Amino acid sequence: MIDFLRGKVAHRETDYVVIDVQGVGYRVFCPNPFVFPDKPEDVTVFTHHHVREDAILLFGFASRDEQSLFRRLIDVTGIGPKVALGILSGGRPEAVVAAIQQENVTFLMKLPGIGKKTAQRIILDLKDKLGAVTSRFDGAVLAEALQQAGTDSSGGGAWAEAKEALLALGYTEAEADRAWQTVKAKAKESDPADTLIKLALQALYAG
Repeated sequence: MIDFLRGKVAHRETDYVVIDVQGVGYRVFCPNPFVFPDKPEDVTVFTHHHVREDAILLFGFASRDEQSLFRRLIDVTGIGPKVALGILSGGRPEAVVAAIQQENVTFLMKLPGIGKKTAQRIILDLKDKLGAVTSRFDGAVLAEALQQAGTDSSGGGAWAEAKEALLALGYTEAEADRAWQTVKAKAKESDPADTLIKLALQALYAG
């Protein structure tokens, strides 16, 4: 098991970095490849070594917090490494943990690839299993994240309702998430679900 790499950033794409470790280049898929700076000195990437029948993959993180949460997430039924990476790209580890502890389905549904049923499954499977992860956080940091998870709506329940309607119409979660990127720039906090649905459909029709 490769637990971390220490080396220089040799190459970067939108979903991975290549870390040069003494002349060997390791391709590491990351929630945010741009968090690892190009600099003369070495960077440390905490990794998860994922082995399956058709591939051997490395997933990398800037902190032990992200690494630990990723490993918990992929233990949830139906959550694969790509979905877990999407969760970590969409929310800070402490905010995701806080949302799980508060059973905040709406917050989790804002994360890429997460629908209502998946959010509920994450809460059910992980709420009582995050002790090792939360112990890494400073109490004040976690308290702030708990408050934000409870109050940050980013479209709130109205978008959660709108997203469910889009899924019922046959759109995929990826399409709904993509539409939200357009909708949130136009929508008002007071907009009801039907308004958000119309805006989302306009965005989807526009391609």
